[in-house]
Amino acid sequence: MGGGRPGGHSGGGAVVAAPAASDAEARAHRAGLAYGITAYFLWGLFPLYWPLLEPAAPVEILAHRVVWSMLVVTGLLAVVGGLGRVRGVRGRPLVLLVTAAVVIALNWCTYIYGVNSGQVVETSLGYFINPLVTVLLGVLVLGERLRPAQWVAVVIGAVAVVVLTLDYGRLPWIALTLAFSFGTYGLLKKQAGVAARESLLVETLVLVVPAVVFLVVLQAQGLGTFGREGVGHALLLAGTGVATVLPLLAFGAAAVRIPLSTVGLLQYLAPVLQFLIGVLLYREPMPASRLAGFAMVWVALMVLTADAVRSQRRSVH
Repeated sequence: MGGGRPGGHSGGGAVVAAPAASDAEARAHRAGLAYGITAYFLWGLFPLYWPLLEPAAPVEILAHRVVWSMLVVTGLLAVVGGLGRVRGVRGRPLVLLVTAAVVIALNWCTYIYGVNSGQVVETSLGYFINPLVTVLLGVLVLGERLRPAQWVAVVIGAVAVVVLTLDYGRLPWIALTLAFSFGTYGLLKKQAGVAARESLLVETLVLVVPAVVFLVVLQAQGLGTFGREGVGHALLLAGTGVATVLPLLAFGAAAVRIPLSTVGLLQYLAPVLQFLIGVLLYREPMPASRLAGFAMVWVALMVLTADAVRSQRRSVH
């Protein structure tokens, strides 16, 4: 039985090579799953982090998040390389990333406001309906044609928003702002075609000047909290950079190792955690009418996910 030994014949070598490749793919898939779960788990825990930054207001937290994220990404790219590629971003990709920077700033500020004003459940709704918004943007912006099941999911989602509007007594603007801003952000990033770390650096560089000016003015007026609320508070504000970049890096590592359909399923982990934190930890109200609206959103997502899985299987076969 010497076929597996280095000195075996060529046929034996070919037999050994296949399991090795298969093992490598399996390891990459397991690593990708671990990275993906880590990314969405960290994003799901954000409602526990932002309240720790009070009494800083949402806009001050946003400004610190931009500044510290820029420093973290710059340091990372200086170590692993990539700063040169940032200088090469120009023309249409640069315009798209500048627009993406403004859109993600709106998303971040809205999310921080929602969490710190005791509306964690509504922020989770925004990320639950984001896949539906992404599908809708594909139709409105890219001219894509939806399959019947996708139309069913979008219609159910629209009805759910009406139900939730009646329940809240207002349009769930926090959820809708989060869903449409993040959907638009993803669309802009896709069209820009710049790698994750480089694009994040460009986006934070766009925002860092107004962020620094805002923080300097705030501190000069005695209204800034950095350095005035103790060392622990200052470290937590600085930690927004790591909190922003770490899940993004984990997501990027997952995206290149596992299928997009798997990434799509993992994305529900974050809003599920946010929803549970809002209901179980922060005891936010969940009347039957609101739960019915959420249930309709979950049904729409199940329809959308099932259709995506079927479509991928057809494309493979």
